[in-house]
Amino acid sequence: MTRDDLFALFDRLGIAHRTVEHPAVFRVGEGEAFTGELPGGHTKNLFLKDAKERLWLVSALQETVIDLKRLPGAIGSARLSFGSPERLAAALGVAPGSVTAFALANDADRKVSFVLDAALARADPVNFHPLDNTATTAISQADFRRFLTHLGVTPTIVDFTGLTGA
Repeated sequence: MTRDDLFALFDRLGIAHRTVEHPAVFRVGEGEAFTGELPGGHTKNLFLKDAKERLWLVSALQETVIDLKRLPGAIGSARLSFGSPERLAAALGVAPGSVTAFALANDADRKVSFVLDAALARADPVNFHPLDNTATTAISQADFRRFLTHLGVTPTIVDFTGLTGA
C-alpha cells in the first residue's frame, strides 16, 4: 500500500485526515519543527520480534519510555529485540524510519501483534507517518479506532508508566 492508497482507504472509511509534508526524519523528535502545527499525540513506533519469532508493533507517545526488558511480561511475549529491515519490509511494507501504525494495513495475514500505549490511546488526535517518513498525518482517536476495526486489529493496551525501571 502506498501513501495514496492509505489516503484512499481513509476516504472510503470516512476518516478525516490532515497531512504535513516535511523532510525525512529518522528519530523521534526530529520532525518537531515541522509538525508543531499538528495538535495531539505525536508517536514513536517500534517494530520488534521476540525470541519465538513473533512480530510486534508498539505505538506510543513520543515521550514515553519503553523498557524492552519489562515489556514481555506485560504483553505475553518472549524476549524482545528490534526486527530487521527485511522483516519490517516483508511484514508491514515500510522501511526503517517509516514505522507507523498505519502500516498495519499492509499486514494482510495479521502476523504482527499491535501494542498501543495507554496514553496514546487517550490522545486526540493521533499523528503517524503515512507509510513514509516525509510526512505526518493526523486523524482523530475515534477514526484511528475505526481504522483498526476495519483491519480486524485489536490492540493490546499497555500503561508504560508502570513498566519503567527503578
